[in-house]
Amino acid sequence: MIQLLMNLFERFGIFAMVFIFIMRFDSFKRLLTGKATRYEKLLLSFLFGVFGIAGTYMGVPVHNAIANSRVVGVALGGILGGPLVGLFAGFIAGSHRFLIGIGGFTAVACGVATVVEGFAGGVLYHKLKRKTFDPAAAFFAGVTVEVMQMLIILMLAKPFDAAFNLVKIIALPMIFVNSIGLALFVELISSVSKEQERVGAYQAQTALKIALRTLPFLRGGLNYNSASETTQIILQMTDLDAVAITDEYGILSHKGTEEDRHKPGGPLLTSATKKALASGNIEVPMTRHGIGCTNRNCRLGSAIIVPLKRWDKPLGALELYRLKEDGISALDMELANGLAHLFSNQLELAEVENQRKLVTDAEIRALQAQINPHFLFNAINTIISYIRINPGTASDLLVKLADFFRKNINPGTGNVPLAAELEHCKAYIAIEKARFEDRVKVQYDIDDKALPCKLPPLTLQPLVENALKHGILPKEDGGEIIIGAYRENGAMRVFVGDNGIGMPRPQLESLFSEKNPGIHPNGSGIALKNVNARLTVLYGTKHALHIESEPDKGTTVSFTVPQ
Repeated sequence: MIQLLMNLFERFGIFAMVFIFIMRFDSFKRLLTGKATRYEKLLLSFLFGVFGIAGTYMGVPVHNAIANSRVVGVALGGILGGPLVGLFAGFIAGSHRFLIGIGGFTAVACGVATVVEGFAGGVLYHKLKRKTFDPAAAFFAGVTVEVMQMLIILMLAKPFDAAFNLVKIIALPMIFVNSIGLALFVELISSVSKEQERVGAYQAQTALKIALRTLPFLRGGLNYNSASETTQIILQMTDLDAVAITDEYGILSHKGTEEDRHKPGGPLLTSATKKALASGNIEVPMTRHGIGCTNRNCRLGSAIIVPLKRWDKPLGALELYRLKEDGISALDMELANGLAHLFSNQLELAEVENQRKLVTDAEIRALQAQINPHFLFNAINTIISYIRINPGTASDLLVKLADFFRKNINPGTGNVPLAAELEHCKAYIAIEKARFEDRVKVQYDIDDKALPCKLPPLTLQPLVENALKHGILPKEDGGEIIIGAYRENGAMRVFVGDNGIGMPRPQLESLFSEKNPGIHPNGSGIALKNVNARLTVLYGTKHALHIESEPDKGTTVSFTVPQ
C-alpha cells in the first residue's frame, strides 16, 4: 500500500505540470471568473476529459485493475466549471476507460464512476465551499467522490470477491492522494487568482496615479503641451519603451525609443494608428510589420493603440510600445485601456468646462449689449444738462462714465475682487444720482474682510440697476438702496436691498420661469436672469440668487460665492 501511495504521488507531479500549463489559456482564466462562453466551456470539458484520460494511462496496475488519478481531471472540471463541465469531462474520460478494456473486470464500474465523479464533484464543491476558491471544500468533495467510486466498483464489478480485494488495496491510497490533489490544485488556483488581483490592483493604482498627475495638463484639452507632459509622465511611471499620443491627423508627442523619428507635428507614421482612428477600435499589433511604421529602420516591435474618444468620437490615440515583438502583455493592455478611459473622460470634462466658459462669456456679452445702449443715451443727456449749469460736475460725470464703460466693456475672464465690483457700481450710481438727484439714496454695509473676496464680473451692478429701475424709481419720492457684503462660513454673502414697490408673491415665484416674460411689468428682467444663470452654472443651485420681496416694502436680492 505504501508503494502504491508513492507511485500515485509521483504521477500526481506530472498532473501538476500539465495543469500549470493549462492555466495559461485565456479561456481557462475566463472559466475561473465565470465569463467563459458556452463554446469555451465545451472546449474545457474536452480538456478536462483528456486530463482524466491521462490519469488512466498514468495509473498503477493492481490486480487486473488500475489505481489512478482520473478523478482529479474530471472532478476538477466540475469544481471549476460547474456540474455540467464535470459531467461532460467525466463522460469523455469514462467512455475511454470503458472502451480501452484495461483492467477488464472493473471497466464498466470505473466508466460509470468517472461520469458520476465529474458531476458529483461540481455539485458537492459548490454546496460545501465558503469562499471563491476553497481547498477544504475540494478535499471533502474529493473524499466523497472517491468513496462513491469504491462503492460503485463493489456494486458493479464481478466477481465481488475480486472487487472487494481490489478496493481494500486501492481505496485509502486513491482517496488520500486524489483528495489532496484536488485541494492542492484549488489552492494553486487561489494563489494565482490572488496574485492576479494584486497585480491588477497595482496596475489600477498606477493608472490612477498617472491620471492624477496628468489631470492639470489634460484639463486644457488635447494639444502639443498636454500630450508632451502626459507621455513623459507615463514613460517615467512604467517600464514601457515608448509612449505616444496623436490627434486625428498627426503626432502630438512621442517619448522614448524612436523619439527622434516620430516628431511632434509630423504625420501619422503607423498603419495601426490610422486603422485604430478609422475604426474606433483598439489595435494590438505584435510585430513590426503589424505596426506598419513608414520608417523602415523603426525598432518598435509591438504596440497597443487605444483611441481617445470624446462623446464616442475618436479625436486621437494613446500608443504604448515595446521593442520586443509579442512584448505587449495582458497587463499592458489593462493599463492602456484604463488610461484611455480616464483620459477620454478628462477630455470630455475639459470640453464641458470650455463650453461653460463660452456660455458664461456669451452671457456677459449679452449683458453688455443690454447695458450699453440702454444706459449711454440717458447718461449723455444728463451730462449735457450739467455742462450748462455746472461744468465741474459734468467733467466728473464724464470721468465716471468712462470708468464705467471701461470696466463694462472689458470685465476680464476671471473673477474680480469685490472692491473692483463696488467701484463699478459707484460709477454707475454717481451718474444715476446726478440724473435723479434726491430720489436716489445709497447706503453701503460692507465688511472690510469681504473686500478682497472675488466674484464673477458684472454680477453686482446689474442687481443695483434692477433695484433702482424696478424698485425705487417707480415710487414718486424714490427710495434707498442698501449694498452689503460679509464673509459667512467660508463664503462671501452679497446682498442688494431696496425699500421700493416690491413684488406680489405670484410674481416673485415666477421670476426665473421660462414662461415668465419679464421680472416686472415694465422690464424684461434679462439682467437678473443672466446673473442667476451664471451663478448657477459656476457654483451650483446652492449659490443661485435668493430673492425676498413684499409689496410696498421693498426687495432684497442676495447670493453667496464660495471662497
